[in-house]
Amino acid sequence: MFKYWHIKKYGDNLASRLAKRYGEQHFYTASQIRATVYQCNYKPSFLPLGYLLYLEKSQLSDTVEREFPELDIQAYKNEMLDYLSKKQYSGRLYELKHS
Repeated sequence: MFKYWHIKKYGDNLASRLAKRYGEQHFYTASQIRATVYQCNYKPSFLPLGYLLYLEKSQLSDTVEREFPELDIQAYKNEMLDYLSKKQYSGRLYELKHS
């Protein structure tokens, strides 16, 4: 239950927090996403999800390799999509399917 809540919080609220802190943008930098996650009390273990949603795709691989070297980002994305499909939630996280 808590996992779902944390994932939903990333999908529903992180975009508005980023926009409030840094202005409305289509993508944000890794440092902006990371700072918002830590300073606004989001669960840091889901930081890769924040990167998937709000980091420019060209920067995603390098950032994840540097910060989470053991993480296969494609497998992580698939895991999130599978989990969310079981919960029948999409919201902002629906964009994961198209990225």
